[in-house]
Amino acid sequence: MMLDPSIDALLEKIDSKYSLVIVSSKRAYELDDKAMPMLEEYKSYKNVGKALEEIASGDLVIDPTTVDPEV
Repeated sequence: MMLDPSIDALLEKIDSKYSLVIVSSKRAYELDDKAMPMLEEYKSYKNVGKALEEIASGDLVIDPTTVDPEV
């Protein structure tokens, strides 16, 4: 079974699996609450898949000014 986007492609955008899970889950909750979509069209119908597609496209990124470097 192949997943799209692949974990390797996602880890090129966000450098840790932990951060990837946190960002995608927070965005999925936003989409559940009817947040505006970042992409015109999605392959996935589930919000977690949509969040991962937004990360893969480069539209959803982590703001480096909000990351605590000591953690």
